Amino acid sequence: MENYDEYKTQQLSGKRVLVTGGTTGIGRATAILLATLGAKVLVFGRHRQELDDTLASVADDNISLSGIVADASRREDLLRVFEHVDSELGGLDILINNVALPAQSIVDTDFEHRDYILQTNLASYMSCAQLAIDRMKSDGGHIVNVGSMSAEVREKGSSLYVATKSAIEGLSASLRKEVNEMGIKVTLIEPGATATDMQGNDAEKLAEKTRENEMLTANDVAVAIAYALCQPKRCDVVLIQLRPHLQLI
Repeated sequence: MENYDEYKTQQLSGKRVLVTGGTTGIGRATAILLATLGAKVLVFGRHRQELDDTLASVADDNISLSGIVADASRREDLLRVFEHVDSELGGLDILINNVALPAQSIVDTDFEHRDYILQTNLASYMSCAQLAIDRMKSDGGHIVNVGSMSAEVREKGSSLYVATKSAIEGLSASLRKEVNEMGIKVTLIEPGATATDMQGNDAEKLAEKTRENEMLTANDVAVAIAYALCQPKRCDVVLIQLRPHLQLI
């Protein structure tokens, strides 16, 4: 194959990456994978212990992974995150919009919690994309929005969560057209059921579901993200949908 080097993961080396919600689940797996491939990665999450655990897990691996505690629903926290992007990374090449909280039906959700979910699961994607584009518009970049197959399935009892993930579909499609001429790519990743803390805290049960092909692992999704990032400049991976083999949706 000619020009195979255009697709190799080595091209991620030195890339400056921000991963939102990067201290658990898919975000954590993606941050560690990209850092292992040579990227300079900054993550943030709401809880100090989860951040400390993430950083400790790679402390001996000689990779560039750092992070801060921040809440994606808070404007002042996001501005502080991007101050760290500027001071620690010196700019931004890749944004992984990943942060998400589980949510059920609007019927069972009070207004205050609904608004918190909307700020976290949707508005933060817009805010981080806007702040990232300000830093990418001169030299190009790549925004990856992690959505969910819930946007397609629209399962009963999850109308609030489904609404946020459906909106991310529309956001990604429209934003791609808006930033294309700036040399900025936009990719939407939509996983099916994935064995993360959003699916509960019974680690053994989740592990069994992955062994039985009923759930993906966070690493499955991380590798799909890396694939999208490793395409040559001429090639846009617009959408990747992953689902467990036995999740018939």
